[in-house]
Amino acid sequence: MPLYDYRCPQGHLFEQMAAIADRAQQNCPACGQDGDKIPSRVSLAGRADPGPAMEQMPQTWRGTYEGNPEYLGQLRRQWNARSKLEEKHPELRGDRRPVLAHEGRYRARPLRAGDPPADP
Repeated sequence: MPLYDYRCPQGHLFEQMAAIADRAQQNCPACGQDGDKIPSRVSLAGRADPGPAMEQMPQTWRGTYEGNPEYLGQLRRQWNARSKLEEKHPELRGDRRPVLAHEGRYRARPLRAGDPPADP
């Protein structure tokens, strides 16, 4: 059943789940009078998620569940969406230099082209 917004003659606003056939009027939970269906409010709350950056995408064969086609398709869709967003908002672009090492001592902070090697 869908959720509808209602207002009673006393001015109380309330939401009610109702069958489509019964959606025109519902009893107000505050005063018991019949409330009329009104247009629903627009929700502007929430937070946009730009998706994972290139640095957060899997870097190894194991990271892709050994090339799982469904997972690769999901990654491709995420990356296409992220690429379009970066074209529109350049400030979201991350470090595009290639990763040279990402294991061992570079696990926490991968070594990128142009970075000085970390001390052992």
